[in-house]
Amino acid sequence: MAEVELPDTDELEELKEKKFTRRVALTTALYAVLLAITSLGGNNAMKEMLLAQQQSSDQWAFYQSKVMREHLYRTQKVQLEAGLIERGSSMTPEARRHYEDKIKKIGEEEERYNREKLPIEHEAKKLEAEREINRSKDPYFDYAEVLLQIAIVLSSIAILSSSRGVFAMSMISTAIGSVLSLNGYLLIFSIPFLH
Repeated sequence: MAEVELPDTDELEELKEKKFTRRVALTTALYAVLLAITSLGGNNAMKEMLLAQQQSSDQWAFYQSKVMREHLYRTQKVQLEAGLIERGSSMTPEARRHYEDKIKKIGEEEERYNREKLPIEHEAKKLEAEREINRSKDPYFDYAEVLLQIAIVLSSIAILSSSRGVFAMSMISTAIGSVLSLNGYLLIFSIPFLH
């Protein structure tokens, strides 16, 4: 009868630990990829928020310049109308016609500035809405990054200690971080204390 060699229990345990270590290491690499994707989303959300804020500020400044020009023309028109009323009867027909022409031209300019400022206001409000969307996204990316970094640390500890419990905690941290990261991209739900 052939002799059957039984495997050494220490070797089996070492093989089992090696398999666990490889799995955790591979999973940790996946965590790092998720962290990179989350970090990219967070950086982009922040850049887009700042860019939209700057562009909306520029639009509001442009809007304000239109408003100021409109008021300037309105003031000039009122002054000319007052001058026409005050000196109207004593003016020559040519001077009166000159005043009326000026009042008409200034009134047209006032109207033009009034019309021109409306699309600028619309664009500024659109940029503000874009800024707010990106502002809403940013906290989700921030918390997701923290949770994914914690998951990487926990999985490293799991490798060193061969602890399946610590590895399970890293998986939970990754799951929550991944959901928050996905929400940063899509804004599926809102968590009030994050805003």
